[in-house]
Amino acid sequence: MHRPHRRRPAYGPRRPRHNVPVNIAETADAFEARVFCVGFPKEGIQIQLTGGGVYVSGKMPVRDAYPDFLLQEYPVKSFERFFELSERVDTDNITAKYENGVLIIHAPKTAAAANVERSIPVE
Repeated sequence: MHRPHRRRPAYGPRRPRHNVPVNIAETADAFEARVFCVGFPKEGIQIQLTGGGVYVSGKMPVRDAYPDFLLQEYPVKSFERFFELSERVDTDNITAKYENGVLIIHAPKTAAAANVERSIPVE
């Protein structure tokens, strides 16, 4: 995974109304994205591999009325994010799980990319 992609994916809303924070980490053998989507039901979250990246979106069930907030700082209805994938990602083995309001996307590196540590002789 790379930093969030700046271009809009080929589908989805032109400008998302809401976004959610994301943390991305890299280890020796994988990339991991943690999408903070508290309050969104697991069934309302979709993940698509498309156009060299991962498209993540979520929708809340529609309610008849929303509270009249004095201050609103987190999304209420929907979100979407797009992340460009590195060529080092093994796209066949990407997994996702949802724990305590955080969507965790695990993208393992290819075998060739995971074994980059080696000694280089000095001539």
